[in-house]
Formats: sequence, C-alpha cells, structure tokens
Amino acid sequence: MRKLTGKQARYIRGLGHHIEPTIMVGKDGVTENLLQSLDDNLSAHELVKVKIQRTCLLERKEAAEVLAEKSDAAVAQVLGNTILLYRPSEEQRIELPR
Repeated sequence: MRKLTGKQARYIRGLGHHIEPTIMVGKDGVTENLLQSLDDNLSAHELVKVKIQRTCLLERKEAAEVLAEKSDAAVAQVLGNTILLYRPSEEQRIELPR
C-alpha cells in the first residue's frame, strides 16, 4: 500500500471531486473480479472512486485498506461510503506536488 503526504492527498482529493464512482463493492465484498476491474481502472486512469454499497459486510475503512493493499494503491480519501484511490501508472499522467 502506498502512502501520500498531506499535500499530495489534498491535491488528489481536488482532482477526484468531480469523478463518478466506477467500482461498486456490494454484498460479495472484495472479489477477484472486483480487484481485476480496479486494477484495470487504476492502470487506465490513476485515480478511481469506489462506492461501498449498503449491502457490503465490510466497514468502509476496512474496505479501503483491503482495496489499497491488494491493488498497491494509496487511499486519498474515505468520505461517507466513497473511497478515492490513487496509483501512478507507467505514463504517470498526474504530477503530484512534493
């Protein structure tokens, strides 16, 4: 799991404000298909919003930790039932502040 500085996390949260959730975690929790979809989205966009459905058995912070660890991403924000994850791709489109 990656770590962001406070300044980097604020910057990422600003970029992620208008993004719609593309990954939904439901009653099945974190599955291989969900992780594959998350990995594909992170590779393509670097920044992904994940929505935790009401039927999910995991707590939101626990789900954020599991998703970040399994996808080698950083948790930029957990707000309500929404998680914002960041992972730089090979072409690194998002330039983080130092």
